[in-house]
Amino acid sequence: MPALVLASTSPRRLELLARIGVTPARIAAPEIDETPLKGELPRAYVARLAEGKALAVERAADEVVLAGDTTVAVGRRILEKPADEADLRRMLGLLSGRRHHVWSAVCVVGPDGKTRVRTVDTIVAFKALSSAEIDWYVASGEGMGKAGGYAIQGRAESFVRFLSGSHSNVVGLPLFETRSLLSAAGVAFG
Repeated sequence: MPALVLASTSPRRLELLARIGVTPARIAAPEIDETPLKGELPRAYVARLAEGKALAVERAADEVVLAGDTTVAVGRRILEKPADEADLRRMLGLLSGRRHHVWSAVCVVGPDGKTRVRTVDTIVAFKALSSAEIDWYVASGEGMGKAGGYAIQGRAESFVRFLSGSHSNVVGLPLFETRSLLSAAGVAFG
């Protein structure tokens, strides 16, 4: 059985893998530029980053590398991680009362060196947020460091009035697609 290398330092991705009985043999932090390219659409953006992260990590012949990337998009606009509280307020204002897309890509580099990428789109709708609710969420600090400025597995879940697609995708790793890719690469599940 090949050993799994997780090309991510995200504690959420590690927790999600544990849900399907997978423990990486090692964790590696990929170093890539995550700046969107001019005119790049969200689906292409996450696919490019997931593949770039997987290929940025050294892989031994008996290892499988798993990488992922998630972004929030309002229309064609990619909402990255907020730069500061003002940026977080701006993002929450954009998400307030409307639907948005959460795009993730999962990339697996198998023992044969073949790269496989799957993309997933989940539609999420937030309730209309009052300024007090935005203040409450910003004060929690939970949205900092998160794509789109929120974590669905935390307080922001109370803002979700509709979700169509994969919940684990919104958390940061679509488990159905991840399990399928890892299984095809020969990774064992505990």
